[in-house]
Amino acid sequence: MLKKRLIPKFLLRDGRLVKYTHFFDNERMAGNPVTTAKVYNDYGVDELIVLDIMPSMESRARVIEMIERMSEEIFMPFTVGGGVKSLEDVNTLLRAGADKVSVNSEAVRRPEFVREAARRFGDQCITISIDYKQTAHKILRVMIDGGRETTALEPVQWALRCQDLHCGEILLTSIDNDGTMRGYDLDVIHRVSNRLDVPLIVSGGCGSLQHAIDALEAGASAVAISSMFLFTDHSPIKLRSHLSSRGLDVRASLSSRN
Repeated sequence: MLKKRLIPKFLLRDGRLVKYTHFFDNERMAGNPVTTAKVYNDYGVDELIVLDIMPSMESRARVIEMIERMSEEIFMPFTVGGGVKSLEDVNTLLRAGADKVSVNSEAVRRPEFVREAARRFGDQCITISIDYKQTAHKILRVMIDGGRETTALEPVQWALRCQDLHCGEILLTSIDNDGTMRGYDLDVIHRVSNRLDVPLIVSGGCGSLQHAIDALEAGASAVAISSMFLFTDHSPIKLRSHLSSRGLDVRASLSSRN
């Protein structure tokens, strides 16, 4: 069985590391992304996710430069996404140093793109990012374009469809829980994990050590964490030690930092 993973999640806007609540509210600056990535590398985290939340031609150039710098400075795998619309976009990010590429809106608009990317670059390189929220009618719907556009897709069914299209893993984010530090959407995690064969990374809401435990015990393969690592005293080493003490199968820390 694969070990459970701890993954810091970076949101970039105009090359800056930022954090919001519910994707749009309460913007907070969170430091230099390359410097922060080096700190997490020293902490021995399993992976890193970097998402450009306002992609443009200008921001893509900054992201590419940042990935190249990160690939020289850090030794953990990292996934990069934001505005990926073509096979050339995937190729550019991988050549810059990314280990995996996250695809979101383009997968919804053209599902066959997932299969094409997996065929060309390998399933293991393609992560499908699924953002979702509850509508006014209490129905869960997949959102695209950074949470700005509602689709007719239900997140569990869309995750299963992406698996059939040969993605390597799913990154599932609850917009309703994002940045709140009130905990993950355990019901959806349980429903998805029971039916997926590919790894499931969950995001949105982690604010305590117990929240991470709850998500992993609900079936997540990995927890993506932003606010808790950036704005509290809970470090990846502290979380890893706590998870291990609770009997969860995590990789042993390689760092002496605390």
